[in-house]
Amino acid sequence: MHVPPLFLGVLLFAAGFQIRPRAFAVLLRKPLALLAALALHLTVPLVLIPLLVVLMRATPDSDHGSGIVTAMVMIVTMPVAANATVWTAKGSGDQPAMVATVLGSTLLSPVTTPLVIGSLTVFLHGPYAHTLAVAAQLTHGGFAMSSIVVPCAAGVLCRLVIAVARADALEGCVTLLALLASLATTYVNASGALGTYLVHPRPLLMGAAVTAASTVCGAAFVLGHVAGVVLRLSEGGRSSLALACGMSNSSAGAVLITASMPDKPYLLMPVLAYGLVQKTFAGLVVRRASSALSAP
Repeated sequence: MHVPPLFLGVLLFAAGFQIRPRAFAVLLRKPLALLAALALHLTVPLVLIPLLVVLMRATPDSDHGSGIVTAMVMIVTMPVAANATVWTAKGSGDQPAMVATVLGSTLLSPVTTPLVIGSLTVFLHGPYAHTLAVAAQLTHGGFAMSSIVVPCAAGVLCRLVIAVARADALEGCVTLLALLASLATTYVNASGALGTYLVHPRPLLMGAAVTAASTVCGAAFVLGHVAGVVLRLSEGGRSSLALACGMSNSSAGAVLITASMPDKPYLLMPVLAYGLVQKTFAGLVVRRASSALSAP
C-alpha cells in the first residue's frame, strides 16, 4: 500500500498557504505550543504502548496481541499526520504551530523514531522484538522529508508573493483541494487494509485492532488536551495540541509495516482502524473547539 505523494503534497501546500506570514513571527515569540506538541508526540508512545501491552495480554491470541502491539508501535511513532493541518483549520486552531509541528516531527524523525521504537522493543519478545529492531533500522533514512518540506514551503512562498486580497480569495479553493486530498488518502489506506481482510476475514483481529486503536488514539487525544489545560493554552492551542498528540502519519506506518513484515499483510488492519479512529476523535476535538470559540 502506497499513498501517492501528490495527495500529501496538496495537503501540505494548502497548510502552508493558509498561514499568514506574520503568524510565524508570533510563533517565534511564543513557541510553547510548538515545543509542547513535539515533546508530547515523542513521549506519548512511551506511556501508552506499555499500557496496551498489559491490555492485549487478556486477548485469546496465542501471541497475546504482540502483532497488534508491534503494528501500533509503528503507527504512533511516526511523525504528526499532514491531515492534522486540515483539522486544525476546521477548528480555528493554531495553524502555524501545527504546520511547524508536522515539519519538525518529520525532520526529527530519522533520529527520534528509531530511538523511540528501539526503547519499546523491551515490551515484546521473540520474533516481534526482532521485527521492531529491524523497523528501527529502516527509519534511520527518514520517510520522504522532501515530500513534506517542499510543498509546505511552496505554499508559504505562494502566500508571500500573491497580493493579500487575492490570496484570501483563493484560500477557500485551496482548502477544498486539501479536503479532497484527505479523503483520497483515507480511501487508499482503507482499500489496502480491507483487501486482505475481505479475502481472509479475521473477526477477532478486527476487534483487537479497533480496541487497540481506540484505546491508544483516544488516550493520546486526552493527554494532549490535558497538557493544553495545564499549560494554559488558548482553546485553539489546546485543540491543536490534542490533534498533534493523537494524529500520527498512519500512511508512513503502513509503509513501515509492509517493509518490515511483508509476510503479515493482515497487520495493516490496525492502520485502517487507527486512521478511522483518529479522524473520529479529531472531529470531536474540532466541534468542541468551535463551540467554545463561538460561545459568548
